[in-house]
Amino acid sequence: MAKKTVVIDQKSDLVENLLEFSRLRNIERGQLMGVLEDVFRAMIRKRYITDDNFRFIVNVEKGDIQVFRERTIVEDVDIEDENLQITLSEALHLDEDYVVGEDIAEVVDLKEFGLRQILAAKQLLAQKIKELEKAAIYEQYKELINEVIVGEVYQIWRNEILVLHNEIELILPRTEQIPKDRFKKGDTLRAVVLEVQQRNGNPRIIISRTAPIFLEKLFEREVPEIHEGIITVKGVVREPGERAKVAVESYDERIDPVGACVGMRGARIHGIVRELRNENIDVINYSSNPQVYILRAITPAKAVRMDIDENQKQASVFLNPDQVSLAIGKGGQNVNLASRLTGYRLDIFREDSEVNNEEDVELDEFTDEIDEWIIEELKTIGCDTAKSVIVLSVDEIERRTDLDRETIVEVLSILRSEFED
Repeated sequence: MAKKTVVIDQKSDLVENLLEFSRLRNIERGQLMGVLEDVFRAMIRKRYITDDNFRFIVNVEKGDIQVFRERTIVEDVDIEDENLQITLSEALHLDEDYVVGEDIAEVVDLKEFGLRQILAAKQLLAQKIKELEKAAIYEQYKELINEVIVGEVYQIWRNEILVLHNEIELILPRTEQIPKDRFKKGDTLRAVVLEVQQRNGNPRIIISRTAPIFLEKLFEREVPEIHEGIITVKGVVREPGERAKVAVESYDERIDPVGACVGMRGARIHGIVRELRNENIDVINYSSNPQVYILRAITPAKAVRMDIDENQKQASVFLNPDQVSLAIGKGGQNVNLASRLTGYRLDIFREDSEVNNEEDVELDEFTDEIDEWIIEELKTIGCDTAKSVIVLSVDEIERRTDLDRETIVEVLSILRSEFED
């Protein structure tokens, strides 16, 4: 039989009372109406055992919801379940045209629900809205992972600092703080969103000031060329608050990536250094050539020569005695950072050849005797001084460069003559 609907003019404050819980919440109206339907279904199941024969019409625009109960008309003596059936005599009070077997849909009078049920509905709604809020926070900060946020310190504990960001509580563990960090309540704090967890349904947002990505993002903020993609950061390693190495590469040959990152008189990098509690930052040019990359990575030390084992990812770096301590750095920091940046295990050795005890000469000083393209070729393997070349064998230079053997012999002869009495 056709289904008829009887709409009774009624008014209830239940929806308005329930909506009052969420008016100041950052919940989408569509989500809220879905929650309201769940709340009403729970109320109906409690009162009528089942909600299978109830329909819900949600008006998202008006923020309203209508509930209809569908029942089948039966003879008065045949009624078995008042929730699923309605007597003919009762139906005729609603409409004189009703007959046995027809289905009728009635609007549920929300005033039928008692105060206790309404209070329970309010509590359930508040709980579900809270769950929606937590889910929204979790999704919001998952999108912010590896992004820098600015928050306010509002609680300092022994093992962590609580930070407010848009009224959301974030956690800065002690392990993610720079050792020289000293904050007090009310201070502004910058950090990167490191991890977003779910613990017992509650979002837990971990931020960090020690993660390499924090330094990378600071460069992105300070250096427009990085933000625009002209310069890319190829690698970052840190000993937080002490030393860091950043490898950069430019996609525009006209732009010096190191100079762009440092800025005029260090203007760009100074702000980053201050933010990181005077962390010493070495910015170097990235190279796909492992030898060149390693030689740049051990800055500020200058190597004499180097032997690389590609299979073992290991390199032996030989330096003049006065460069060894620079290469190793305080507590081994410099060599360890260089190793992490390049991906090679670096072994530092002192070069004790007699020629190394004499004063060295830059290769650029030999442009009158050696073609500039040859000098540039030698520089590609990390040799920028006379000594760094003459300690190498002809075979090694031939293997590592595109120079022919005759040219190499001639260059070595010119360089060695510089140190002869």
